[in-house]
Amino acid sequence: MESDSGTNAGTRGAERYRFGDIVVDAVAYTISRKGQSVTVEPKAFSVLLVLLRRAGQLVARDELLDAVWGHRHVTPGVLTRAIAQLRNALEDHAEEPRYILTQHAVGYRFIGNLVDDPPVLQETPIKPPVQREHSGVSGTEPASSVEMDRPDAIPIPSSGQSWWKSPLPWLLTAALSLAWLIRDRVPEQPTPAQASIAVMPFTNLGSNKEDDYFAEGLAVEMHDALAGVEGLKVAAQISSAVATAQGSDVKSLGRNLGVATVLYASVRREGERVRINARLSDTSTGYTLWSHSYDRRLSDVFATQVEIANEVVQSLMDVLPQQREAIEKRLTPTRSAAAFDAYLRGVTQLLRPAAGGDARNAVAFFNQALSADRKFSRAQAGICRAEVADFIDRHDAAAFGRAQTSCERARGMDPGLGEVNLALAELHHADGEYGKAVEYFTKAESDPASRPAAYVGIAIVHAEQGREVRALDYFNRALALRPGNARIHAQIGYQHFLAGRLPEAIASYRKAVELQPDDVDLWSYLGGVYLTAGRVPEAADALKRSIAIKPSYAALTNLGEIEYLSGRYAEAVQLQRRAVQLDPSDHTTWGNLGQALLADPATAEQAPAAFREATSRAQRYIEIKTDDAKVVAALAWYRANLGQLSLARQLIVRSEALGGEPGEVALFNAQTLALLGEFDQARRRVAAARAAGIVEYRINGNAALGRVVAVAGPADTSKTRVPAPSTRNGLTPGERDGHRK
Repeated sequence: MESDSGTNAGTRGAERYRFGDIVVDAVAYTISRKGQSVTVEPKAFSVLLVLLRRAGQLVARDELLDAVWGHRHVTPGVLTRAIAQLRNALEDHAEEPRYILTQHAVGYRFIGNLVDDPPVLQETPIKPPVQREHSGVSGTEPASSVEMDRPDAIPIPSSGQSWWKSPLPWLLTAALSLAWLIRDRVPEQPTPAQASIAVMPFTNLGSNKEDDYFAEGLAVEMHDALAGVEGLKVAAQISSAVATAQGSDVKSLGRNLGVATVLYASVRREGERVRINARLSDTSTGYTLWSHSYDRRLSDVFATQVEIANEVVQSLMDVLPQQREAIEKRLTPTRSAAAFDAYLRGVTQLLRPAAGGDARNAVAFFNQALSADRKFSRAQAGICRAEVADFIDRHDAAAFGRAQTSCERARGMDPGLGEVNLALAELHHADGEYGKAVEYFTKAESDPASRPAAYVGIAIVHAEQGREVRALDYFNRALALRPGNARIHAQIGYQHFLAGRLPEAIASYRKAVELQPDDVDLWSYLGGVYLTAGRVPEAADALKRSIAIKPSYAALTNLGEIEYLSGRYAEAVQLQRRAVQLDPSDHTTWGNLGQALLADPATAEQAPAAFREATSRAQRYIEIKTDDAKVVAALAWYRANLGQLSLARQLIVRSEALGGEPGEVALFNAQTLALLGEFDQARRRVAAARAAGIVEYRINGNAALGRVVAVAGPADTSKTRVPAPSTRNGLTPGERDGHRK
């Protein structure tokens, strides 16, 4: 049937198309399916009209773009998205199309069977006389200027009350004008790029809530795969907490995240089966562009992820074959479902301490993944990163050797993989090879999955070398990609801490715990910040919250420090012993235990054993990390307590020559010099510690400085600078999200 613009409309004067159970009315600007109204964007409706007016003909992609968008700074992806909307509205499918046939990279063709509308019986309209104003001429004349036969003319009903004017013609004209005005304006309203998407956290619908890691891991994999598609804008990865705060309104999400579409998915894993329900929603209309359910064997999870990703991309833009290959490679890191499951568990252990995460547990899961697939390079890189974390977080010297071995294996498996380059960068950074670290961070930056962590790594290197402006730039780049990542905020807080900006450090850590309130480490770090600032009640509260979630050696040793500085030595010893039992690898915990034992005459004779453990572990650490001034100063204190006075003096000189963390170094050296009986030198270090921002609470409560403080008296601290963090205060510098200090 053709319309008035070259096809018969079926109803004279109207452009209507009927096919299947669909009716398209061009004048009313409506689509109905099975008698129910269906809404699409105005541009999509215009595309449909072009195809209907040329039914059966191939309409080139460029012709459609020119006819509907006028090629106004748009890409072919907007057309693909419009077609996807139409398929959803018409219940058409690209695989087996009934109405719209895609000819790849060429154009589209309407292939539906158009049928005529049933004839409409109409009464012949009676031409009423035209009422004219009286001008001295009586009677009436035919209104020859009014073309009553025009299709768009609206006949005036015959009535004896010719003075009354019906508002109907005006209302219809206004309504049609408004409809066309809306049609012209609405498509210009959305500001997001048409080929843009946000991947929401996948929801675990299984009966076992411990499977949350599996759903979360699939969402991260999907996000990173789509982020690698050239021309597709992918919003920053969204945490579950942020997603909950954003709410479920699709239109609001689009405005807040600046994207045109949102991908939702739920995952239900039962035994060897997995069911994934996915849907892509349009943020300008709120309607679903497509939705699919995938009920597959667990071993098919990779193919399912690839299928979803391809469906998403096909809905938004044209994709080159090599891009499809890249998507498949990212989403199929292994062919073993068991290896992939163990890998996701390892990642959770490494990145989610709140879920009982631990670097040693992470290594175990990564090894389990490698047992199932010995070529699984991402699992091997994960082992390297976990070992580096152990070396940095816990000063475990043995972990560094294991990290070197693991990284070399990962490099041999896949030297171009982003995770491998990230692991190598972290290894070189831990070894103080900053040039090499930046080189590998830069390589990792080319992989969208590793880019945020690479930016943070580069930022830390710049910060450590005094280039704060460049460091801030890279931190901001990382936040732009992961605004809801609590660990990035924590790392920024740590850099503020190192630079002596305590208020900014507290603000960053508070932001981190707001984003991830169940994170054990973040509460412990915040407690350390408060303790260093002398805000003892707030420090104790934060540390107790950390321990309530899951006891950790860092939070326990920090809380023990509060008890020690408050003079409650028995309570301090008890907490330090618990900390050592949880993790005996860190020298600081043994040192804190020795100090608490030494302060109480009843337990002083037990202190040397603790100091020997601290000495052994600190010595092995500084043989690798030779530039850590604070650990060198701590080692001087340990050796002095073991009677190794000459070595202690040498270490004091060495620590002060290194120049790092002057407040912490001065405080340790003041203790050591007081023990050596060199009180004048000790008082000078106390003054230096105060000048560097060490608060009075940490000086006056320190039993090792009792005689020095009694002679010197407290200083005016109203103008003191914010101190750098101390591992004794729980600010262990490692961050388990790919960015280390």
